[in-house]
Parts: sequence; C-alpha cells; structure tokens
Amino acid sequence: MINANEEVLHPRSIRSFVKRSGRITTGQIKARQEIGADFLIAYTPTVLDLPQAFKFSDDPNSPVVFEIGFGMGEATAAIAQTLTHTNFLCCEVHDPGVGALLKRVGEFNIKNIRIIQHDAVQVLEHMIAPASLEGVHIFFPDPWHKKKHNKRRLIQAPFVEALMTKVRIGGYIHCATDWEAYAVQMLEVLSGAQNLKNTSEDPSGYAAKPHYRPLTKFENRGLKLGHGVWDLVFTKDH
Repeated sequence: MINANEEVLHPRSIRSFVKRSGRITTGQIKARQEIGADFLIAYTPTVLDLPQAFKFSDDPNSPVVFEIGFGMGEATAAIAQTLTHTNFLCCEVHDPGVGALLKRVGEFNIKNIRIIQHDAVQVLEHMIAPASLEGVHIFFPDPWHKKKHNKRRLIQAPFVEALMTKVRIGGYIHCATDWEAYAVQMLEVLSGAQNLKNTSEDPSGYAAKPHYRPLTKFENRGLKLGHGVWDLVFTKDH
C-alpha cells in the first residue's frame, strides 16, 4: 500500500497506507544482503533511466509495468515469471514485503523485477518519465472500508489522471479488489477518465481475471467463503 499525501497527485488529506510493523525473517535479511544491491533501487527525485535500471534483466529495453503495493510479493513474482518479456518496477513501503519479494527473486532467479521501497506517489511524480510505462498494476489496495475513510482510497480521479500521464498510448491500467464497494468506485473513476477505454465486454464493466494474475492463497480462501473479486482493465486510447 502506498502513501498518497502528495498535493500534486492527491489531496494532502489522503493517506492510502497504514505503516505496519512486521516480522523480518532471517531469509529476508539474507536476500537483502546478497542481492539487494542489484534489485533494490534507491528513491531519488530525478527521472529514472529504465534501461539502466534493468541492465541485469534479459532485455533492459522490454516494456515496463509499474506495480503499486505488492504486499508480500507472491503474485508479483508469479506474474514476472509468466510475463518474461516485461520488466516490473515495483513499489512497497513495508520491510517484510520487500524482503519476501527479494527472497523469491533470488530463489527463482527472477531477473525482470526491480523494487523501490518508497512512497509510490513520490516515485511516480519524480522518477517516472511521461509516457514511459506499458502499464500499471494495483492489486488489492487498502479499501478503507469505513464510509468516513472512503476519501482516503487511492483510486480517485486526480490520481488516475496523473498516473495516466506516465503510461504510453495503448498501455493499460489493471486494478483488482475484493471489496465490492471499492470495485464500484474504481469502475466509476476509470470509466470517467477521458483517455481510458474499458476492455471488458461484460455488461457489468468488470473484466475476467487476466491469465497472468494468479490467485493468491488469501484470495483463494476468500473465494471459497463466497467472497467476490473484481478485476478492471482499461487501456489508454489517446
């Protein structure tokens, strides 16, 4: 989850993640020590040279997808292994999540992931060049389910508008949530963006789960309990 306090992209009152403590394992610490130098990118308020950042991947010039808030990295690692001709620039603020994804990167020899442990709003604003991204993944962001907290949700029109300036024409945004009220808001916001087109042909407006997004253990448990999951995939058409 990310901090959306920046005035340029979001009203200052919005905060889209809660800083949580968590246990960092010995394996995660070891992964940081052994491969962190190659896969962690420090935040700087300057535009990132993407081919240089991915110089150790199979193709530094592959399209780049920006992932916001990857949790413990289970889905991110699986997607990177499926979409091998795409590079993934991933933001997460929590130490255990970053450590867990680094551990997976090392265990499975995943070359097309880079991680920035920083507020993704600031990364987006300062480090990503206009029209440089192939797509954006935002999976299961904090739903802020209490009505009085809905204004803190990440997917709001000003943020999406700013986000889309970083995506090339023909690129996409893929959001997923297991909170129906947030799915409704996501659909409304994305449908209201002038330069986005819904890829779904279903009357509901929601997309079938794309093949590359795996079902996580948490998601599987929810589905077995009858909980819904909603995917939204929109492309930038101008």
